[in-house]
Amino acid sequence: MTTVHPAYAQLRRVTDIASVMLENNPGMMTLDGTNTWILRAPGSDQYVVVDPGDNDEEHLQRVAGVGAVALVLITHRHFDHTGGVSRFHELTSAPVRSVSPEFLRGSGTTLVDGELIEVAGLRLRIVATPGHTADSVSIVIENEGSVLTGDTILGRGTTVLDDSDGDLGDYLASLRALIELGDGRTVLPGHGPELLDLQEISKHYLAHREERLDQVRAALVSLGDSASVRDVVEHVYSDVDPKLWPVAEKSVNVQLAYLRR
Repeated sequence: MTTVHPAYAQLRRVTDIASVMLENNPGMMTLDGTNTWILRAPGSDQYVVVDPGDNDEEHLQRVAGVGAVALVLITHRHFDHTGGVSRFHELTSAPVRSVSPEFLRGSGTTLVDGELIEVAGLRLRIVATPGHTADSVSIVIENEGSVLTGDTILGRGTTVLDDSDGDLGDYLASLRALIELGDGRTVLPGHGPELLDLQEISKHYLAHREERLDQVRAALVSLGDSASVRDVVEHVYSDVDPKLWPVAEKSVNVQLAYLRR
């Protein structure tokens, strides 16, 4: 089935291998909702599910209903991607793999940077892309070249870095690693619509981050090195709706930590 994003409660085919089931949990941090990706190699009767979503019974039932799930992969720890892990494991008995041991279920083991997972006719390469969170990974579908980016790259807008364990230095390195994967790769993000070229959007993200970093540096020159996070946000994001400032504070906090090392 092919429909237009956003399409809730519908299995929407995006590539020859990847389809998406959009969870109906829109919000400031989730955009239109969480994308649960469902991967199937041509001719296979088994699926791999990436990010089952939060603990939404109807959504989990719909995803489980697509067919036999051979494996579940987690791109990062946030609840809107992982809250339904335990229930989804109950529904499918499929092993769950992630960087964080917290989400391992069944025979699932910890994901390792660079490893190649071969399952149900799929070849999935794990690429560590920390920065949004410490445990963030992207997944290259080697069969076709598309890349699941979790929240490292979004389908629209830019990513907020989690100031509890996010790191700007790591994030910049992750963007450069995604650029090095080459051009022409379809982006399959954790939120928002798919994008056509991972390299192009990663370069845009990198330029945006470097521009914001320059703006924060300039704010510190104007306000003083000891300026608070809120002071910097009000200075740098003066053209942004103040309702979004609490979100901006997370990224600015991470940027200040990077500059003050």
